[in-house]
Amino acid sequence: MAAAVGNLSPAAILGSVAAARLLPPRSTVSFKTPSLLTRSLPSLRPIRPPGPQFQVRAARTESGSVSLGFRAPYFELPEPLTGKVWKLDDFEPYPALLVMFICNHCPFVKHLKKDIVKLTNFYMGKGLAVVAISSNSTVTHPQDGPQFMAEEAKLFNYPFPYLFDESQDVARAFGAVCTPEFFLFKKDGRRPFELFYRGRFDDSRPSNNVPITGRDLSLAIDCALSGQQLSSVQKPSVGCSIKWHPEKSQ
Repeated sequence: MAAAVGNLSPAAILGSVAAARLLPPRSTVSFKTPSLLTRSLPSLRPIRPPGPQFQVRAARTESGSVSLGFRAPYFELPEPLTGKVWKLDDFEPYPALLVMFICNHCPFVKHLKKDIVKLTNFYMGKGLAVVAISSNSTVTHPQDGPQFMAEEAKLFNYPFPYLFDESQDVARAFGAVCTPEFFLFKKDGRRPFELFYRGRFDDSRPSNNVPITGRDLSLAIDCALSGQQLSSVQKPSVGCSIKWHPEKSQ
């Protein structure tokens, strides 16, 4: 069970709706069609789909191993909702930064979405900076594109900027592999942000009937903001694999 913040437990945190926000308010395998066997039917030609042929990767994926002390990679990404470009430097004044890789369509993200909003609202009022990034290919998953990201951010009233990583360079720099995936960085004085926690929100999944508590991530944030140590044994996040841009067949 995570350490309580004040008189609030992580479970109570997820039941609260905090109004405080530190960030500006939001404004308004190969995918080839199998060829017909032409040995017995010499008059038929192989059937291929129109346009380029893509290789699509999709699977339940766990986040990678923890590399504590890893410095937060620089990023400079647009926020579809407002058109603002956000940089890592924009979060420099804060003692800790939570970077979440999420998307619109992933059932694992949908399962936690409302509770992510509640938890981040609460901790942003305690001094945490938060940013979410979508890196999915819009070629294979157009529902994760900028227009739909803006609608999603507005619909769920995201208190954090929701940024679009079109090139996927930022996801690769972070080593992100799935959605949702949580990277919590902290800084001591003038030192750069260093990775403090990389892991799961909690042990709830879309089909396991485990209540959503946010206890794993809450504990990590509590420790980061209070200067306490956190166990290096951190359980990975589980979700959909990031949808990398398709590779055209040669």
